Amino acid sequence: MQKFLIIQTAFIGDVILATAVAEKLHLQFPDAQIDFVLRKGNEGLLQNHPFIKTVFVWDKKQGKIKNLFAIKKQVKANKYDSVIDLHRFASSGFIAGFSGAKEKIGFDKNPLSFLFTKKIKHEIGNGKHEVERNQQLIEHLTDSKAAKPKLYPTLENFEFVKKYKNNPYVCLAPTSVWFTKQYPKEKWIELCDQLPTNLTIYLLGAPSDASACDEIKSKVISEKSKDIINLAGKLNFLESAALMKDATMNYVNDSAPMHIASAMNAKTTAIYCSTVPTFGFGPLSDSAQIVETKLTLECRPCGLHGHKECPKGHFKCGFSIETSELLKVLS
Repeated sequence: MQKFLIIQTAFIGDVILATAVAEKLHLQFPDAQIDFVLRKGNEGLLQNHPFIKTVFVWDKKQGKIKNLFAIKKQVKANKYDSVIDLHRFASSGFIAGFSGAKEKIGFDKNPLSFLFTKKIKHEIGNGKHEVERNQQLIEHLTDSKAAKPKLYPTLENFEFVKKYKNNPYVCLAPTSVWFTKQYPKEKWIELCDQLPTNLTIYLLGAPSDASACDEIKSKVISEKSKDIINLAGKLNFLESAALMKDATMNYVNDSAPMHIASAMNAKTTAIYCSTVPTFGFGPLSDSAQIVETKLTLECRPCGLHGHKECPKGHFKCGFSIETSELLKVLS
């Protein structure tokens, strides 16, 4: 039996996109053991996953180095055929490089890539999607066609959100770790005010996003305000995924909820402010649209991940996006 280990210790969206590698390996090797290493806080994404057997959780906040060595020891004891490192940091390279696996695969940008038995050139900005970049690492094991990411909410997850599905609804995920990836709150309020009256609006996010969602709801002046429900912090990852699956539309930033929608093949409108789709992290649902400014801004993009504030102070990449562009995707 083949034994594979996938390493992705970055953010939520990165882990979701990494599930495409698991999908592809499972398709090619249905009887193989597939395990996963991720950072603490993201393990809920893979809870009850049907074919990822073991999830190694690296706690990076408490005893980071001690826990890194513990993970490396556990990995080495499993004697993997192939360890596939999707991250490009030394920590993941350390786990892969000293895994003792027959095959250690990763990107050339990893500082410890000299320990890999196979390394692939990593390029961002040429339009290639992240799932395609990751697929290059296992192309020799499968083929060149990338699978799509996928999450697996349980029946219990779907049952938990069933009460929110009595009427047509849209999901809005208005926040992001990075300020310049966030569509401005004033524009979210405007969108809520103008959405069709028959739609319930669910605001999604982490517990830390609840106050921002409350502010948006409180400033909606139309009758729509009574149809806005703040679910930030009230749903876990897979419950959010189960809710997004059947939404009339999911309005998201270039952030983790966009990738959750992709993994559920849910209808998606992705709003791009400071970042651009050519970085390769766009929506993958069959029904997905990208909305971005029509202005030519010399300052855009201002970085791969965005910033905590607009470097120019005007945030035109966000404020210049017309609400009408977001509404017409419903027609």
